[in-house]
Amino acid sequence: MQPKYVPINSQENPRFSGIKTFMRLPHVKTEENIDFAIVGVPFDTAGSFAIGTRFAPESIRSISSLLRPYNPGQNIDIFQYCSGVDYGDIAINPGYIEDSYQMIQEQLQPLIKNRVVPVLIGGDHSISLPNLRAMAQEYGPVSLVHFDSHSDTWDSYFGRKYNHGTMFRRAVEEQIVDASKSIQIGMRGSLYGPEDIQEAKELGYEVVTTEELKDMSLSEIRHKIQEQVGTQKVYVSFDVDFLDPVYAPATGTPEIGGFTTFEAQQFVRQLNELDVVGFDCVEVIPDRDPSKVTSLAAANMCYEFISLVANQKRNQEK
Repeated sequence: MQPKYVPINSQENPRFSGIKTFMRLPHVKTEENIDFAIVGVPFDTAGSFAIGTRFAPESIRSISSLLRPYNPGQNIDIFQYCSGVDYGDIAINPGYIEDSYQMIQEQLQPLIKNRVVPVLIGGDHSISLPNLRAMAQEYGPVSLVHFDSHSDTWDSYFGRKYNHGTMFRRAVEEQIVDASKSIQIGMRGSLYGPEDIQEAKELGYEVVTTEELKDMSLSEIRHKIQEQVGTQKVYVSFDVDFLDPVYAPATGTPEIGGFTTFEAQQFVRQLNELDVVGFDCVEVIPDRDPSKVTSLAAANMCYEFISLVANQKRNQEK
């Protein structure tokens, strides 16, 4: 029988001991016999305001030692169905966006080719673009389910096309995302003008603002997402500024009037019937948050997603 990769038993080794990997998973750089891989992407050169997300993978891994294998909210023991590793960090070139995009895409490709679900810990939000490129290389254009307070579909910043606020426009232009089968959820905050939201819709995205989302039940949200995405391969992107700054203060472009961590958990759990092939959690700046509450929120969003991967495996066994 092939080995199964599971976390260290915290009843035998205390949570405060050992090298800090995500959820105390083994650090093994393999694409074999695993269902998911935690991948750090310590890149923040594409940030437009505050930077420091390059330190997020380390911080999120450290706080994730509190996580346990059984998820009561999704009623699943993750490692009864899954094998997973902490793959370590992607090598990037600080200060050089396009070089780093190429490096990220190339290093993710072996995982995706072997049908391993990459769970990316950013890093700024621009890291979604090279991951989507790698996804499309294997699967063709994918659907995007995007939790954020910003649509990230601006055309450029300071005349440059690559930035953490432009990647989901580039993804449509490059035909790596099928916008007609994608949805952006949670848009709010001040804008340069009404065209900021309208342009996302004109690209083909279904856009649900925070005001609209607050008026919807969980069943309505679930139905809307499923109706939009259908049976396509899905990439899920979670920007921590989807959360209200009370729950995620350590991020570069916070917007008030957001969601609680409980609400975010509930939204992610509505994705359990989708064919999800990749995930990222981005925009944590640990230096702004000595208490690590934002890193804790991000670690738990990754945990909820890993639970979705386990749920997919369980459904396949039925």
